[in-house]
Amino acid sequence: MDRSIAIVVLGALAQATRLDTFKLLVRQEPHGLAAGEIARQLDVPQNTMSAHLGILARAGLVHSERQSRSIIYRANLDGLHALTLFLVKDCCAGNAKLCAPLVAELAPCC
Repeated sequence: MDRSIAIVVLGALAQATRLDTFKLLVRQEPHGLAAGEIARQLDVPQNTMSAHLGILARAGLVHSERQSRSIIYRANLDGLHALTLFLVKDCCAGNAKLCAPLVAELAPCC
């Protein structure tokens, strides 16, 4: 990921509803959630949620797929992976001992 893409991705997450939406979708992997269910769970009007989901999709953080009459949204874990690597790839100037706490904290979730 280059710097300009990272700025777009971070900008998409720099808003409370979008951040909550992305975190919700990460927790729902691999099944995803219908747009209406996301709006219901986060107590956001559906038209507002649609705009937020569009921003997340343009930033490459979510995918959508039509299933019958619903649109199912899923987190793009490849996008999360790329952003995480971009942010930490130069961590601690390559000193594994300094990075160990970060890696240990990430390990249980993965």
